[in-house]
Amino acid sequence: MTLEKTRIALLAVAAMWIPCAAAVSQNVVPSVPEQLTVNIDATETAAPLSKYEFGMFIEHIGPLIYRSLWSEMLDDRKFYFPITSAQPAAQGHREGGFPGTQLRRWSPIGPDAEVAMDRDHPFVGDQSPRIALDSSTPHGIQQSGLALQRGKHYVGHIWLRGTPGSTVKVALIWGAGSANRETVSLTKLTKAYQKFPFTFAAKADTSDATFEITGTGSGDFHIGAVSLMPADNIDGFRPDTIALLRQLHSGFWRLPGGNFLSDWNWYDGIGDRDRRPPMFDYAWNAMQSNDVGLDEFMTLCKLIGVEPYITVNAGFGDAHSAGEEVEYMNGSIHTRLGAERARNGHPEPYHIKYWDIGNEPYGVWQLGRTDLKYYVLKHNEFAAAMRKADPSITLLASGNMPEPMDLTGEMRAQDVDHMKAVEGTPEDWTGGEIEHCWGNFSGITQHWYARSGQRFDVEKAKHLPLDAPTEAGYDKVDQTPLQYARYPANIVQLKAQEWNGYEQRFPDLVKKNIFLSIDEYAYFGGSFTRGPDLKLALAYGMIFNEMLRHTNFLRMSAHTMGVSTIDYTPTSAVFNSTGLAFKLYGDHFVPGSIPVALSGNSPQPAPRNPVGGDQPETNSGSPTYPLDMFAALTPGHKFLTLAVVNATESEQKFSLHVTGVRVEGSATLWQMTGTNLDAKNRVGQAPQVNIKRIEIEDASPPISVAPISVNIYQFQVAQRVQ
Repeated sequence: MTLEKTRIALLAVAAMWIPCAAAVSQNVVPSVPEQLTVNIDATETAAPLSKYEFGMFIEHIGPLIYRSLWSEMLDDRKFYFPITSAQPAAQGHREGGFPGTQLRRWSPIGPDAEVAMDRDHPFVGDQSPRIALDSSTPHGIQQSGLALQRGKHYVGHIWLRGTPGSTVKVALIWGAGSANRETVSLTKLTKAYQKFPFTFAAKADTSDATFEITGTGSGDFHIGAVSLMPADNIDGFRPDTIALLRQLHSGFWRLPGGNFLSDWNWYDGIGDRDRRPPMFDYAWNAMQSNDVGLDEFMTLCKLIGVEPYITVNAGFGDAHSAGEEVEYMNGSIHTRLGAERARNGHPEPYHIKYWDIGNEPYGVWQLGRTDLKYYVLKHNEFAAAMRKADPSITLLASGNMPEPMDLTGEMRAQDVDHMKAVEGTPEDWTGGEIEHCWGNFSGITQHWYARSGQRFDVEKAKHLPLDAPTEAGYDKVDQTPLQYARYPANIVQLKAQEWNGYEQRFPDLVKKNIFLSIDEYAYFGGSFTRGPDLKLALAYGMIFNEMLRHTNFLRMSAHTMGVSTIDYTPTSAVFNSTGLAFKLYGDHFVPGSIPVALSGNSPQPAPRNPVGGDQPETNSGSPTYPLDMFAALTPGHKFLTLAVVNATESEQKFSLHVTGVRVEGSATLWQMTGTNLDAKNRVGQAPQVNIKRIEIEDASPPISVAPISVNIYQFQVAQRVQ
């Protein structure tokens, strides 16, 4: 298996476990002090938290956005695919298939031969269906598998043209018999396309409703585009998922972005949605309708209260189109593209501040990839064109700090245990951009993804055959809950150490205040098969703690995906355990919070695996083993906030000593936990993971910490010590 396929499988949210060597045991429990002591020094501070610490990322990855955020109920509503009663023999390259998310198909009503695709005069895209009529037998098309709720209203429209005198009917069907459907008749067809609105009211709950379009008469009728949404949609978006995501206070969403972007023409994602041509996404092997484009993404950000962070297409895209994209988004109505934005219903500029040039341009999986020595030229051209359109924007370069897990072939055999030798080579994408694109970025991006139950064996990788895949360097390992939770935080620590190495190589990074943005990351801790659970939430608590220890340079982060925080069906949504973890931290570590020094008498245990690969020299975490902690003062120094993650299955206790401020003896605790590590939240079920507020009247030592819990303690500051 290649590195490309592995990464795509991870992002596709598909489990991929590689047969490896026998599991390595890591379950020896280190000793801990009899009394865990924690010291906080409020006079020793780090850079305040930015508003972008808990950001989100999303891309058009199969129908993800259309299932989770957008209200459209019909797939392929602009008829990219042919309409036939025959089922595809296999999910082929252009069959619209994304693993596990097969699109619903249109099928003929009546003989297949009566439905043809008009390629000579399509309404939009390459083809539109033409249905031959019969005077007595309805002919048409239908799509099934729609979810309806009793009493709910649905609105839609359809573009039609046809033989005058013919009649077309649209029907929503939720059961057998005439009583379990609602039909709307549409007459007065002409030879030119017209838009016909319709409404329905469902009288039953179902997950397998059918939408029909049929006609009778002589001649034929053509369907240009059709749409069906719940009437309570908000500017096209789902009100339930929007309401949840707004509660996360994410700061920003990176969108559009991802591999999809490198073959996306943003010009096709603006204007009348019905007239936007559908496209095929070769990155994810899926059709995209282009209904959610630039303006819709901006509406989404407004609805959930975040800033947009836009990535431009530096794959098959060019500097000219990137500069015009900036003008469309930020230009005044007196510019050509600003005026077009106004004609599309958005006269006010969006004032987008952050722009990322390219998505993972280093990856062999990336459409339009080129070598580093050429890409740096492209980056500089993009920067010039984009700044010409708006000199005030903040540009980020798409970097990648090389790791042993990235190396292949002869370089892996020679340098996997000596990464210093990789500095300055074509594998050192971040170093190359710093050296050759200086002045054309203010921040550099980094992505990471991690899986549980594995470790990278550097020595093993060094002796692999040159053509062996990267995955062959991993071994399976057994992990305690604490080791499971610490693993992704170790990845964050590795990234921080690598960045510190760049600051030493290029001191101007510090002088010019260049920042790091981890604007894609996720931990696939077995959640593919079982869904996000409390065990995964514990890991995210430790990820957050580690990221917040590096606010001096790590100022932006975006989790993959933004909707991975919710469990949703076509008709309902709730926060899953990951979403609750983000909400807990986002609620209490607000922008402007000031990290303070935290020490203890129980260092994290020494690594049990050889240092290298995915194992840093020291394990991530505060010196408060087995707990992991992070502390900060709120803006204005009114409260001291302390995050405590207990990823063990035992109650832990600690004694807290604070200097630099005097805190009250009471505290408020927000505790996130569940009955067991597998606890999860699902739509239609009682939540198994909850956040509970607890008032602690006496917070004097020792303070007890519940097993398998993420905790936020808030102490009121009574007085600052001078």
